Amino acid sequence: MKINTNENPEFLNEYLVHIKIARMLSDRTIQEYYMDIRLFLKYIYSIKYDSKSEEINDIDIRNFPASELNKITVSDIYNFIFYISDERNNKERARYRKTSDIRSFFKYLHKTANLIKSNPATDLEIPSPKSALPKFLTLDESMKLLKASDNTDSKRDYCIITLFLNCGIRLSELIGINIRDIDFSENRMKVLGKGNKERMIYLNNACISALNEYLPLRNQLVSSDEPALFISKQKKRISKRRVQQIVESTLNSAGLDGKGITTHKLRHTAATLMYQYGEADVLTLKEVLGHSSISTTEIYTHLSNEIVRNAFEGNPLANQTSKKEK
Repeated sequence: MKINTNENPEFLNEYLVHIKIARMLSDRTIQEYYMDIRLFLKYIYSIKYDSKSEEINDIDIRNFPASELNKITVSDIYNFIFYISDERNNKERARYRKTSDIRSFFKYLHKTANLIKSNPATDLEIPSPKSALPKFLTLDESMKLLKASDNTDSKRDYCIITLFLNCGIRLSELIGINIRDIDFSENRMKVLGKGNKERMIYLNNACISALNEYLPLRNQLVSSDEPALFISKQKKRISKRRVQQIVESTLNSAGLDGKGITTHKLRHTAATLMYQYGEADVLTLKEVLGHSSISTTEIYTHLSNEIVRNAFEGNPLANQTSKKEK
């Protein structure tokens, strides 16, 4: 959904500018904040000023008075959480995100914009959603994927799959790589992550080899003025959707379709393989993946524990019990 500032009260537009500049959030994240806060304001407006509207999405909040923000209570916020759960069937993670966004919004209103005298969300309790273990490919499956990609005779596609599986980079980071970001003398590459934060990725032999195979072909297609590493048939920077199609097609060729694997799951795969086989601790993984919080990275320790558990339970003797047992 595109953000239409003409449909918002001024304080909401100012908040969106604030999180874009001060917090350097991505456009997608800002859009999520916008939709969540807008829905909350529509809900508050409906119960306080416009109870006649049957559909909450039809409520016009352009004239929402900034002075009325002081009247919002923590009970109003809890009622909104109940509403999105009971009437909109929001699941645990969606409720957590909306609640977290509301807390951020009120913190801004209180501390930064000085539009409210006290923050009603200060004592708002947000139960953390249960962390689901990420999907990933095993080492054998990763090898199958690489082999399937190698069989396509596309040096570009093979290089893309190789970087995903070895570097743990995001889709947006991969398509944003420029030629000048690669330092072959140091075997490393600069990527631009979330919040426009730069980090260095070290390239192993597989990545260097794949790049060396692809670059001569790439350089034949485009002039030296083109900065992008990965080029489409139109001789422009490759799109996110095209990379997704390449991954989907290669998974299908490897017989790995239907497993719910996406470009982001390849990032999980790289992180899991580093943790399992590369002796990378959580702090190292945090830097490699560009996580802002170590709590995000700790999912891979839980993942490893789950793998160990499955190994024990997968023992062919796991279900063998004594015949004398009653």
